[in-house]
Amino acid sequence: MLSPHKLELTASCLNCKMRDEMIFCDLSTTSIQAFQRITFATAYAKDAVLFIEGQAPRGVFVLCKGKVRLSLCTVDGKRFVLRHCQPGEVLGLSATVSGKAYEFTAETIEPCQINFVKRADFIHFLKDHADACFKASEQLGDSTWENLEFHGNREK
Repeated sequence: MLSPHKLELTASCLNCKMRDEMIFCDLSTTSIQAFQRITFATAYAKDAVLFIEGQAPRGVFVLCKGKVRLSLCTVDGKRFVLRHCQPGEVLGLSATVSGKAYEFTAETIEPCQINFVKRADFIHFLKDHADACFKASEQLGDSTWENLEFHGNREK
């Protein structure tokens, strides 16, 4: 089905053609079915803000289609782009797991399909599904400050 943003929406994670290629979505059938029961699939327009740095974590946003920009606000009020996220990434994962505020601002840079999962539901899901917990840990390991793809020059 097409969203108002002319984005082809995937109704079921089990039927997603990109499932095996995505970081978080390559889970067992049992885990995918359980995950789908706790998600809220939504189409977002370009320039939609998912969450803002400093905001208390409401949950995670699994990027299914489109691209999202992660940025920080500098002390002089300018936005500093950290990187662009690809489908399959779980946005707000660190904050949701730790209970600390979101560290970045996440904003769509094109129409996106995103599955939102409330924090309590996601924590419970991770406890019950080891394969999902492993994938979340894998993504957390890949999203440290040192692994962020900075745009522009960066001194080592």
